[in-house]
Amino acid sequence: MKPKTVGRDNGKPAAQSPKEINGLMADSIVMTMQGEKQVQDICPGERIITRDSGMAVVKSVRSHTAHMRSVHIKAGSLGHTRPERDVTLSAGQNILIRDWRAQALFGVSRALVPASRLVDGEFVTFGDTITTTLYELSFDRPHVLYVDGLEVASNASETAIAKPKAA
Repeated sequence: MKPKTVGRDNGKPAAQSPKEINGLMADSIVMTMQGEKQVQDICPGERIITRDSGMAVVKSVRSHTAHMRSVHIKAGSLGHTRPERDVTLSAGQNILIRDWRAQALFGVSRALVPASRLVDGEFVTFGDTITTTLYELSFDRPHVLYVDGLEVASNASETAIAKPKAA
């Protein structure tokens, strides 16, 4: 039996540490067959350009409010025009890296890693903990999407590329 004060701070529920959640933040620009679109304007049935299969049809779009850590990535810091502009992502958003970083950090030619694993303190930095709307685009199978000039995983519970081995 636990006392009623366990897990409380001054009578209020204790703050939980924000999770590293995978999802596309509102206003993220997604490449579709009709051109660039903000993620919140994408509907089921739309055709999205993907790295792994060329094109995929959105089966469902889910959104939810999340309290999470953010990561800021400066334009061009992950390669020429990657990303195209300064972007803020969920710390848990999986990004496909396929340059020297993948080899240096994970010993593979490409890796799908959370944005938080790329933080270097200068060009990729942790931002504030924020409350925002995240969108999850679901497909018939996992995909890598073009979002804000980055290649990102389509879904929190799926990965299209094997995750790197623990270092």
